Amino acid sequence: MAETFKLTYATMFNPPEELHVRFEDALAKLKARLGKEYGMIIDGKDRFSKEKFEDRSPVDTGVVLGVFQKGNEKDAHDALSAARNAAPLWSGMKWQERVALLRKAADLIDQRIFEIGAAMAMEVGKNRMESLGDVAETADLIRYACFQMEKNDGFVVAMGRDPLVGYTSINFSVLRPYGVWLVISPFNFPTALTGGPVGAALVTGNTVVMKPATDTPMVVRMLAECFRDAGLPDGVANYVTGPGRTLGQALIDSPQVDGVTFTGSFDVGMKIFRDFANGTYVRPTILELGGKNPAIVSRNADLERAAIGIVRSAFGLQGQKCSACSRVFIEEPVYDRLVARLVELTNKLVVGDPTERSVAVGPVVNQSSYQDYKNFTEELSQAGKFLTGGKVLVDGRQANGYFCAPTLVADLPLDHRLWQHEMFLPITTVAKVQDLDQAMKLANDVNYGLTAGFYGSAEETKWFFDQIQAGVTYANRPQGATTGAWPGFQPFGGWKGSGSSGKNAGGHYYLPLYMHEQIQTLVI
Repeated sequence: MAETFKLTYATMFNPPEELHVRFEDALAKLKARLGKEYGMIIDGKDRFSKEKFEDRSPVDTGVVLGVFQKGNEKDAHDALSAARNAAPLWSGMKWQERVALLRKAADLIDQRIFEIGAAMAMEVGKNRMESLGDVAETADLIRYACFQMEKNDGFVVAMGRDPLVGYTSINFSVLRPYGVWLVISPFNFPTALTGGPVGAALVTGNTVVMKPATDTPMVVRMLAECFRDAGLPDGVANYVTGPGRTLGQALIDSPQVDGVTFTGSFDVGMKIFRDFANGTYVRPTILELGGKNPAIVSRNADLERAAIGIVRSAFGLQGQKCSACSRVFIEEPVYDRLVARLVELTNKLVVGDPTERSVAVGPVVNQSSYQDYKNFTEELSQAGKFLTGGKVLVDGRQANGYFCAPTLVADLPLDHRLWQHEMFLPITTVAKVQDLDQAMKLANDVNYGLTAGFYGSAEETKWFFDQIQAGVTYANRPQGATTGAWPGFQPFGGWKGSGSSGKNAGGHYYLPLYMHEQIQTLVI
């Protein structure tokens, strides 16, 4: 690949030709081995259960990607026990040795990017560039965690010495791992939102049990193999599959878990938070939840930048991102011009098989999301006006998958519930506002505070950054109005109902969340 090209969500729109060639080669190899059975990985060994489930592609539900294990409470217990037994060796290892092993895992992820990316396109429905971006981000999240460990010298800090006459009192602050960490990841970024938290937990000395969404066991199995093949000791990184209501609940309820990272919906996250609070003492809970992310467009905006950025953020991954641009507030003088351009760009989006080069928009992930789209568009048709879309797509090969038309909705009353509710689908509502103050009031009037975008003058952007209630904010960005965060560049996390920690993944303050502080005083 071209030496000067670095794949990120901001650079993925014009990749070198070699990237496409290698993706298509990996896709052909993947299709030649569909339907294989995969085990869980517990204590370094494959674990098979009596009950299985098929992992079917949302692109074509007749395609079985693989057969996976329907883990149960015993599997949850065994995975946690394996992690507990491995904890003394792993936490006792020099942090430099952990960093070296995790860098090997990141290198393996890079080496396998096309294989994992092809599987993601078929399993999640992401287009090829977004799939490859997800995998590349995973490696960078792990490397950034390693960098932070090195930068902070293992988080050992010399403190002041007590003024004792006749004695020398030496004090150190040491951040140490909690023990066994549980990572429950979502379907939409199955490698990055598994590998990022897992990498942070591991480099800080915790052992891990990772549980993917039921829709995405294959790519997370591939990720788990990278950790295993990098040489991590058995039991340090365990991978289990199965339903959230049984296997997942058994993991959450176990006293063997010392900390949890969950990424997913607000409702599920709050249930985990409450269930986890029933333990014998308070344990760290890192929740990355939903978003209802606004873009505000000033009368002074570059409208072409705004249109491109909004469409990319509204309909990338079919709107199934917690960072998707789902609300657009446009000042009245430029409303008609911008809306016309938004419609024009949206209508140009190619919807279809996401493994194909020309396709921008794939299917939604499953039957439940497909039905949600039908329900929401029916509700919206009663109150607003469709500028584009508003229907499922069933022509030709699309009849075999979960394809939904990218949808822009205007004239929806501002007190309608769907201005507040996260739909997690390719549906974006647009509204005309009288001024920026009205736009900001509407933008902040939600329970969420994840990402937000703005288009306007330099003076207005400062006002936007000062006033918006969100953890990741962008101004005048054509690469994505509200999406496209990258470790070390735009750490990702939310305020209010969008996140629990107040610290963003892939940033300066994330790693300490996985450790607790011990003060060590020695008097000599």
